[in-house]
Amino acid sequence: MDETTPKESTVELEESIENQKKGSYLFHLYVTGMTPRSLRAIGNIKSICEDHLKGHYELEVIDIYQRPELAKDQQILAAPTLIKELPLPLRRFIGDLSEKEKILIRLDLVPKKDNTRDAV
Repeated sequence: MDETTPKESTVELEESIENQKKGSYLFHLYVTGMTPRSLRAIGNIKSICEDHLKGHYELEVIDIYQRPELAKDQQILAAPTLIKELPLPLRRFIGDLSEKEKILIRLDLVPKKDNTRDAV
C-alpha cells in the first residue's frame, strides 16, 4: 500500500506542473571523443541553451568511446548526435549543430518564418 499522504501527492503534482510550465528540456549529446567536431557541437548546444533556455535545461554529453552501450541503446549511427528527450516530441539532430536557426526552429524556440506574401 502506498504511504504517500494526499498532501505529499498534491505537492508532487504541483511541482510537476510547475516544471512543465517552465518548459524544462532534457538533451543527450553523443560525441566521439574530444575531436574538433565534438567540441564545436558541445559549444554550439551550450550556447543555444544558455541563450534561449537558461535555467530550464539539462544537457548530458556522452562520449560513445567511453560508453558504447548507451550509443547502442539509442541506436546512434553517427556522431555528434543530439537527442532532445523532453519536452516531447523526441527530436534528433546530427552534426556539429552549427545551423543555429534550423536548430531553434526544430526545438520550437523561435517561430518558423512565413514565406507567403500578402495578397494585394
